[in-house]
Amino acid sequence: MTASRCFTQRELAFFDGYDCMSHVACESKVYDVLTNFIWKKGRHWVRHHAGQDLKDAPHDADLLDRFPLVGVLID
Repeated sequence: MTASRCFTQRELAFFDGYDCMSHVACESKVYDVLTNFIWKKGRHWVRHHAGQDLKDAPHDADLLDRFPLVGVLID
């Protein structure tokens, strides 16, 4: 699947997993993590939150390749 939507940081912040979808960005790619239990309610091991860029994640970005790619981060 190719990314079909462009997200700004502000738009991505709306997808925080509280009342809507859970999206995260990494290396300018935006992924849908809603269905993964590790991202329940938009939180990942308390350290990371949906709706944010994971540029400071302690693991490789290729772990996110298992999730649907929904867009690209443009800022």
